[in-house]
Amino acid sequence: MEGDSSKTLFMSTFPPRHCGIATFTRDLTDSIDKNSSIKTKVIAINEPEADYDYSEKVMHRLKIYDYEDHISIAEKINTDSSVNLVCLQHEFGIYGGEQSCHPIPFLEKLKKPSIITFHSVFPNPTDEVYSLVRSIAKRVNKIIVMTDTAVKLLREDYKIDTPIEIIPHGIPEVKFESQNYMKLKFGLADRAIISSFGMVGPGKGYEHVIESLPEVVKKFPTLLYLIVGATHPGVMEEEGEIYRESLIKKIRQLGLERNVAFHNAYLPLPKIIEYIKASDIFISSNQNPEQITSGTLAYAMGCGRAIISTPYPHAQDVVKGDNGLLVDYDNSEKYTRAIISLLSNQDKLRFIERNNYQKTRSWTWSNVGKAYGKLIQEITSASSSHFSQQPQNQFHTYLKAPRTFQNAESF
Repeated sequence: MEGDSSKTLFMSTFPPRHCGIATFTRDLTDSIDKNSSIKTKVIAINEPEADYDYSEKVMHRLKIYDYEDHISIAEKINTDSSVNLVCLQHEFGIYGGEQSCHPIPFLEKLKKPSIITFHSVFPNPTDEVYSLVRSIAKRVNKIIVMTDTAVKLLREDYKIDTPIEIIPHGIPEVKFESQNYMKLKFGLADRAIISSFGMVGPGKGYEHVIESLPEVVKKFPTLLYLIVGATHPGVMEEEGEIYRESLIKKIRQLGLERNVAFHNAYLPLPKIIEYIKASDIFISSNQNPEQITSGTLAYAMGCGRAIISTPYPHAQDVVKGDNGLLVDYDNSEKYTRAIISLLSNQDKLRFIERNNYQKTRSWTWSNVGKAYGKLIQEITSASSSHFSQQPQNQFHTYLKAPRTFQNAESF
């Protein structure tokens, strides 16, 4: 380390902007500050004409479409002796929503060590995406991803030889609890609760879950499906509440007014955790077969809840027979069978809950913060020539493989 005054900069969207990557970066930097000797600041990626009231954590504001601004900020960082490393959070949407909007001009000018966290890795990339991701990879010291599948894609589909680390998506540290208390708090005692949460918009697949429910409520008449989250700001700007209104229309057509409810709000984390804890099953119905990371899935598993999910890459990595069920992307009948199967077998449901909770203890933000801190320390304490000599075809994870229960007698 370079002394107590040194700091690591995180380039990302940041609260109060409503964005999943922003929330992730806030939680990650807070955890690094608390659980390592690293001190963090933020380069906030801004939309055109955005004027957010940032906290003191934000050191620079970067305009997404202004490459001269990218270069100017990189030059300022180069001359700032207190900055030891820059960690970029990468998602195509936060760099302007176009594949041509990217951090390469910034990285070209930057002379400090750098890490990039890829939140998305597209399989079977187009030539443009392939070239872009490879260009980014060549300009950083390390790549961080959150799943084994992401490593495989970067190695095999993108032919990347930059060193890669696996550090999972962080989750809040919560106690393992039954649903009873939160159900009572919400006035939902004696009801079977399934839920989904996250920003609402096309591609979430909620319509397929809703279509599955008429058969489910025949067996479980008091079942309630909670859809928690505000409409995504980008969706709201382009088309308003068309998607949510289509869901409401479907609910009415199927006579499910008493079985489906919305909480249309951007909620703070403690309230989200309460809704998850009230749930018997969390449903991750995402329709994107390229989604390599899902914070909502990680949060639900971390609260010890059973999972029903579509088979996007992150779900395939973590949802197995001992912690949930995978269903086809657009098959409401499969949702029907999966929901009834889990709700009809309370012993299996309780087993899955404990297994998910135990499986995810290494994912807590304190562990993730320590892992990032350790990686940052390793890079900043080594010379650039040392890293150029590192083996380029190996990777490892800082966090040990979690224990998985094989049968009910294991706990």
